[in-house]
Amino acid sequence: MKAIRLPEPTGIDGLVFEDVPEVTPMLGDVLIKVAACGITHNELDWPLWTCRAGHRRSSIIPGHEVSGVVVGLGYGTAGLAVGDEVFGLTDQFRDGAAAEYVAVEARNVARKPQTVDHVHAAAVPRAGLTAWQGLFDHGRLAKGQTVVIHGAGGAVGSTAVQLARWAGAEVIGTGRGRVRPLVTELGADRFIALDDDAPGTDHLDDVAGQADLVFDTIGGDVLARSPALLRPGGTLVMIKADRPAASERDDITTVVFIQESSRAQLTELARLVDEGHLRPQVGPVFPLAQAAQAYRAKAAGGVPGRVILRP
Repeated sequence: MKAIRLPEPTGIDGLVFEDVPEVTPMLGDVLIKVAACGITHNELDWPLWTCRAGHRRSSIIPGHEVSGVVVGLGYGTAGLAVGDEVFGLTDQFRDGAAAEYVAVEARNVARKPQTVDHVHAAAVPRAGLTAWQGLFDHGRLAKGQTVVIHGAGGAVGSTAVQLARWAGAEVIGTGRGRVRPLVTELGADRFIALDDDAPGTDHLDDVAGQADLVFDTIGGDVLARSPALLRPGGTLVMIKADRPAASERDDITTVVFIQESSRAQLTELARLVDEGHLRPQVGPVFPLAQAAQAYRAKAAGGVPGRVILRP
């Protein structure tokens, strides 16, 4: 089969498009014919060169968001059948979906949304699960509460805006001024442009002490300023812990988390897509053979939505 492979940890320049051995589903796996693969621009730099058994991997096939059709089942696999259209995440310590076929643990995928194509479905899993878990599992967001979402124009942030809106929260989004139209269209009640200091515009200080939850996807100085935005008893949830939030407050909760796969949550996300509450954010779509160009385009910045590869 054709695939994108990284023989050594050399980043984008090391990607090659070539024939690789066909994959065989193992115990509890489904074999998926890939229709679309979502990529994360910095995934090639993740420390994934040691498999779960502790051995060094000889190469990596990247791309860990997938949408496609089940064409085979491993021994003992239940809950899915050949012919099912599914979407979800691959195990980061196994080969990914930048290929014609991928073997995935069945528990990590669910039936794809019926109202969107595979390209849009492939844009949902990572951003959707991260946003869901940040808002609801760790942030305990409830109807009527106020949430500040930093990086509201990004893949995770824009999904979080939509989920928080669906949950009945008051949503304050932040980010660069150019994403204001998108963030407000997706449901934010207010938007704060972090790159605009002009008089008369909203600033972070204007919402000090107003939030029940701050969900940070940016880090850095914005993260350091976030504790001041919370009411007593509020929660700061972050997915980038490059620098701990500097705070002397003992009346707030701080959570750093790593997104996990969940078939139940994928199923719920698919339902929200089908009911019109969640709109996948898709960026440029590249043929699989042009994966290097796709990674470079996303790494350069300024590309909204999830970049997708298609075999």
